[in-house]
Amino acid sequence: MDDARDTDADGGDGRPDSGPAHASLSPREGDGGDLVDTPLDLSAGPLPAIAQDAETDEVLMLAYVTRAALERTRETGYAHYYSRSRDRLWRKGEESGHDQRVVAIRIDCDGDAVLYRVEQTGGACHTGHRSCFHRDLDGTLLASPVFDPDEVYDD
Repeated sequence: MDDARDTDADGGDGRPDSGPAHASLSPREGDGGDLVDTPLDLSAGPLPAIAQDAETDEVLMLAYVTRAALERTRETGYAHYYSRSRDRLWRKGEESGHDQRVVAIRIDCDGDAVLYRVEQTGGACHTGHRSCFHRDLDGTLLASPVFDPDEVYDD
């Protein structure tokens, strides 16, 4: 998608779509049928998106996507999300280099959640852990960090 077309889905700024409540992304060659032509329910805003390791099935993180984030993901092959706090699209790894190559995109039965099956580079969590789900309910750490966030992030 060229820059002129970036504005089609969301005004070019990645903000939640103001178009129809249901949007669909049709399959394209190479998707292997993982993204079916199922309506996505965008009526309540960005959808939750789970990133899962395609090889190990480990759940890596939960973020949010808009239609624009999904389109950018399909176009580049790398995970893009919508940041609710920053009110913009972002590519996983844009600051850290710990990106996610998306090998499949799946939609749940209700069309209100997305699953990215990914090949993760480095850690998925901004805390330095491979997975954001590195603690149990009582706070016990289940895994050690795989990188030092102070060496990766400016803030």
